[in-house]
Amino acid sequence: MTEDKTLGWALFSMRIGLAILFLIWALDKLLNVGHAKAVFAGFYGQNAETMSDVLPYALGAAQLLLVLAFAAGAFKTISYGALLLMHVATTVVSFKMHADPFAVPNILFWANWPILGALIAMFLLRDRDRTMSV
Repeated sequence: MTEDKTLGWALFSMRIGLAILFLIWALDKLLNVGHAKAVFAGFYGQNAETMSDVLPYALGAAQLLLVLAFAAGAFKTISYGALLLMHVATTVVSFKMHADPFAVPNILFWANWPILGALIAMFLLRDRDRTMSV
């Protein structure tokens, strides 16, 4: 296999793996609105009691469309960049969880870092991500 084909399949596998992760997060907003509201309350300073269900549904729908574009390799600068920025925001607002990594469930938040690295790599290599891409 040539170097370009190897890179292409590596980027494709990373794109699909990341898309699966973000798909679950988008579906959580659409299928488990109560959990989405709790996340907004805990990390983004929203009041879950007074928050309308419209916000999680709207964000979940927008995120779902973005993830589908990303999975297809469409609109690369926009879809790859938007997912990267969205994850940077997630990492920043959950940063306090990194201060005490061994407290339950904080260790799970350390997955933010390799995800962030993968998204940066995908964005930087987006023009080379052509395998099974539109």
